[in-house]
Amino acid sequence: MAKKNPPVQVSEALIENQIHIVRGQRVMLDSALAELYGVPTSRLNEQVSRNRTRFPSDFAFQLTQKEFTALISQSATSNPGRGGRRKLPWVFTEHGVAMLSSVLNSQRAIDVNIEIIRAFVRLRRLLATPGELVAQLQKLAETVQLHDEQIKVITDVLRKLMEPPPQPPRGRIGFRVPEQDLSAESEE
Repeated sequence: MAKKNPPVQVSEALIENQIHIVRGQRVMLDSALAELYGVPTSRLNEQVSRNRTRFPSDFAFQLTQKEFTALISQSATSNPGRGGRRKLPWVFTEHGVAMLSSVLNSQRAIDVNIEIIRAFVRLRRLLATPGELVAQLQKLAETVQLHDEQIKVITDVLRKLMEPPPQPPRGRIGFRVPEQDLSAESEE
């Protein structure tokens, strides 16, 4: 009886770090996918070439030299000084990754594919439905506003404490003569 291999465990962080944005789409490089599947990149690309009808341009596309250079500078995916790639890489969208499991028919490819699809779904949920994030930001804004009002009150109180107390108007210095006496004297 043949032994069953345990499912391949791939960390979520590893997969999510391999997802890039190219042409406004979340994609994974052929080399990253090949490494996760445990096959050479040339084998993966060979299977894609043989099954080209399964990979329309919205599932997989080849990068331009400019896109590849930008991707290298962002994530150091290849070192052109030591051989590097001879051909421009292919990238696969979420749907292209799903299609790869039908082309690479191994248990490891299936197990890894499930984890990759889950990573794409997690990212989509985080970015597409930010309801919880919006609620947290709104709560933060309310807290900041509350603190702003409290800080304003405290500042007003401190300003009032720092001002000298108002003093009553001072009277004239000297002897006061009652006004009745003055008017009586002036008539005489």
